[in-house]
Amino acid sequence: MNAASETAAAAAIAIDGPLAPSDVAAVARGARLTLSNAARERIAEARRIVVALSDQGIRGYGINTGVGALCDVIVDRPLQQALSRNLLFSHACGLGDPLGREATRAVMAAEINGFAHGASGVRLEVVEALVALLDADILPIVPSRGSVGYLTHAAAIGLVLIGQGEAMARGERISGREAMARIGQAPLVLEAKEGLSLVNGTPCSTGLACLALARFAELLDWADAAAAMTHENLGSQIGTFDEATLALRRSEGLQAVGRRMRRLLAGSALLDARIGQRTQDPLSLRAVPHVHGAARDVLTNAEIVVANELASVTDNPAVAGTVERPLVRSEAHAVAAALALTLDGVATAAAEVAAIAERRIDRLVNPLVSGLPAFLAPEGGIFSGYMIAQYAAAALVAENRRLAQPASLDGGITSALQEDMLLHATPAATKLLAILDNLRDVLAVELLAASQAYELQPIEGRASGTEGLYRRVRALVPAYADDRPMNADIAAMAALLALPAFAGDRS
Repeated sequence: MNAASETAAAAAIAIDGPLAPSDVAAVARGARLTLSNAARERIAEARRIVVALSDQGIRGYGINTGVGALCDVIVDRPLQQALSRNLLFSHACGLGDPLGREATRAVMAAEINGFAHGASGVRLEVVEALVALLDADILPIVPSRGSVGYLTHAAAIGLVLIGQGEAMARGERISGREAMARIGQAPLVLEAKEGLSLVNGTPCSTGLACLALARFAELLDWADAAAAMTHENLGSQIGTFDEATLALRRSEGLQAVGRRMRRLLAGSALLDARIGQRTQDPLSLRAVPHVHGAARDVLTNAEIVVANELASVTDNPAVAGTVERPLVRSEAHAVAAALALTLDGVATAAAEVAAIAERRIDRLVNPLVSGLPAFLAPEGGIFSGYMIAQYAAAALVAENRRLAQPASLDGGITSALQEDMLLHATPAATKLLAILDNLRDVLAVELLAASQAYELQPIEGRASGTEGLYRRVRALVPAYADDRPMNADIAAMAALLALPAFAGDRS
């Protein structure tokens, strides 16, 4: 657990109204989640309505009917428990490596948030069991692949509640039955609708989206930090970030990046010594506020979409009314169109931030434009320095271009034409997380290369802002002299990039 996770673990978040994306990200990193009394009452009332629907024989999808193309098959009351149980088994067909700890916790937090709206109709015991598993950090093993939207991931979580499947408890792989025993509960016997609700809705894609947005926000700060260090090393023009000049373009993100760059580079003797040497800088330096700023604007808009998703009922069907006059509403709210389209846009933005960072790395290592020793090696010939690190960054950027293809356009037809269009919101979230991992590693290379470049400068005089960043890098990784595998240095930087780049300052 890193420092950010330790801080999150000390916090506690109560569900009363909808969670915010930042709340879900905090729970993903270890914060406790609790249910308010109001949330408990909403959950209990919705359950009473489901019982009333069943008692009165009112047809409700997945309550007393089959699901998907079997939605018109009536399921008699004695078989409704079996329907709920069978739904988990049949839907638990995910494949591949399991989700990581943070991703699993994010999905569970979003699932609990959804039930707390009081429109699903699961018993309070079901939700409390999910909360208890989170609190104990006993996490279902959730295969990461095989979902077009939500079903398979959620089914793997639901299995543990009935004593099936497997979970991880502090590094130990245990059965679902043992997981329930460790929170002091016997495996649950699911009632009508509970199996469907446990696999339905958008908690998987929404939870992963919350985690991705939090990571992207942090990496955007590090992208600004890396760009400032490179800018200073290459003797670029400080006028690039002039406030009045940047104000000519309307963008909150651009202005925020401009302010950050001015603060980081204030008082730089390296830049002062080169004032007026160029008319204007290349775009990978001059357009940092525009690219990083546009990405920040995309992030801001995405946070609104994800917040709306958390505030929405996405279970189908939703229940409402009263015990005397119960209502069941069949809808398509589990189709996360807004989320899928938005995450595809964020993926493109993150890939672009990585792409401009790689171009800055190339300028640092290229003696034709840097004015520094070739590939930032102290001596040429027998030393290759950062030559191949730039290759690695280029490879990650190329992979990001492939990953940035929109998942929301993949389409597909399932369930015998009943579900004849698909948005692939969960794959949109998982590929975004993969792009962010690549962005992190590209920024790690830039931070390392920029730190190495400082040590090869013919004059001294870093700005106080970049001096602090340089010292943070050097506290983790020493200067490079072809004396060890470089991939270990890049991997070590992941610990730094998991921490805030600027304590208490996101502007």
